[in-house]
Amino acid sequence: MNNLIKNSFLNALGTAIYIVLVVLLVNNLERFLPKEDNLLMPISALMLFVLSATVTGGLVLGKPVMMYLNGERPEAVRMLIYTLGWLALFTVIAFTISATV
Repeated sequence: MNNLIKNSFLNALGTAIYIVLVVLLVNNLERFLPKEDNLLMPISALMLFVLSATVTGGLVLGKPVMMYLNGERPEAVRMLIYTLGWLALFTVIAFTISATV
């Protein structure tokens, strides 16, 4: 059980770090990109969306789905719940920091 909590924390932390990195990238890209809109901007945005959904989906759902398919159903559900709990905690922390800055 302790291993589930540790792994769920690491998956949630990896997701949070990925989100922070994407936000930093997007915020700093505007310095280098042209100001006028062109066809490549919405294409790039959608590609980033699909990439992000895949990466975060893998981090959040990858291990629980593998566990579920291997017959470890109760552990898989707990792992998913723990991961979502950690993500919820990280979200509350992010909103708290945002509100105080």
